Amino acid sequence: MTIALQDTSADDSLAFKRLPLTPAMLANLEQLGYSQMTPIQAASLPAALAGQDLIAQAKTGSGKTAAFALALLNKLDLRRFEVQALVMCPTRELADQVTQEIRRLARAEDNIKILTLCGGSTMRPQIASLEHGAHIVVGTPGRLMDHLDRGTLSLSALNTLVLDEADRMLDMGFFDDIVTVAKQCPKTRQTLLFSATYPEGIANLSKQFLRNPLEVKLTTQHSASKIRQRFYEVTEEQRLHAVSLLLAHYRPASTLAFCNTKQQCRDLVDVLEAQGYKALALHGDLEQRDRDQVLIQFANRSISVLVATDVAARGLDIAQLEAVINVDITPDIEVHTHRIGRTGRADEDGWAFSLASLDEMGRVGNIEKMQGQESKWHQLSELTPASSEPLLPAMETLQILGGRKEKIRPGDVLGALTGEAGYTAAQVGKINITEFHTYVAVARDIAAEAVRKLSAGKVKGKKVKVRLLEELTR
Repeated sequence: MTIALQDTSADDSLAFKRLPLTPAMLANLEQLGYSQMTPIQAASLPAALAGQDLIAQAKTGSGKTAAFALALLNKLDLRRFEVQALVMCPTRELADQVTQEIRRLARAEDNIKILTLCGGSTMRPQIASLEHGAHIVVGTPGRLMDHLDRGTLSLSALNTLVLDEADRMLDMGFFDDIVTVAKQCPKTRQTLLFSATYPEGIANLSKQFLRNPLEVKLTTQHSASKIRQRFYEVTEEQRLHAVSLLLAHYRPASTLAFCNTKQQCRDLVDVLEAQGYKALALHGDLEQRDRDQVLIQFANRSISVLVATDVAARGLDIAQLEAVINVDITPDIEVHTHRIGRTGRADEDGWAFSLASLDEMGRVGNIEKMQGQESKWHQLSELTPASSEPLLPAMETLQILGGRKEKIRPGDVLGALTGEAGYTAAQVGKINITEFHTYVAVARDIAAEAVRKLSAGKVKGKKVKVRLLEELTR
């Protein structure tokens, strides 16, 4: 059975109270601001909560995490301290986001233990955590395979397997790993598969591991009126400089620029930095720690421009993204939709700019056919600087030596900055805590002083080493 659905406006039939959820879960949803179900949640949750297998085609930002998280949380037996649900994700970034969202949704119950098992982190702490037991595991295929091979992860008690962004996992060559992990799960489990696209490999996975799945396809996600698209014809020599012209003219606070190659990413960052913009690249050649630091700075608004390849940016969901720039036109029209769909979310307007050379006009034509409308073309000559002031991000990131290992919590850092250091909470942005480091965004005009004050003071009663992360990533 297949269900196709369109985005809908506010509707009482989309209330979470219509679902068979506990009063505590419903109260938590209300507290979290979940006023009504998104279309993908409304279509998939009744079936998922009833235990049916599911294939859901939905993009990042559609509310898909809650769609599977509520289902797996509803089935947990907290008296059994065994892994009962496994969520497989293509990247560490997505796994971390999924874990955070499940933790928020799990606040209705006490003592639900959720573990993240990803590469880029040492094995020993993960093995120690598994020895103490867990109810839910979120991880990447490679690291999950490592634990299964070592015998440190048991899936014998599993009742729910979730494949999140399954198409991306297939793109990265994880088909065999997914098959191996799935074969170690009980055959009677429920399987929930979420994918932005529906390549042939998804059908192969479905045939092997899903039982009479309900298919749900979210056919629209973004309001066209919220994403304003403009196309600019460029020569190859103009392309990179055109990006800086767009930034100077429109002055978006946060921009995601897509390039088709890693080298183009590097070249564009060099051009932008030479012109005074705060920009960083995200591509497959980065070490995991560098990827983490780049993403932290972009998400906390410490850099203005993230220049990325499609592979590296898959799974990112950045709030308040004012603009997307297609530095190159992608040959895949679905990828174009993914790119521009990252802006114009949550009732915010967004810009989507595309730079096209004569050689790329065929690709633009395919995009027009897919969108059912002609592109709106503008001239580079229209772009003039809107201000003589440089376009600088509002925040800077401080790196504190010490993280979860030292049991540092966000409240400890916020307390140090708003207490002895004397800053207001409004001057402090996002706080990210990793195993060994803590990253905190502060207003740009206080960053250098905040480093001195934190270094002279204490966090959690101890002296700490603090430095500007910008100095480490340039």
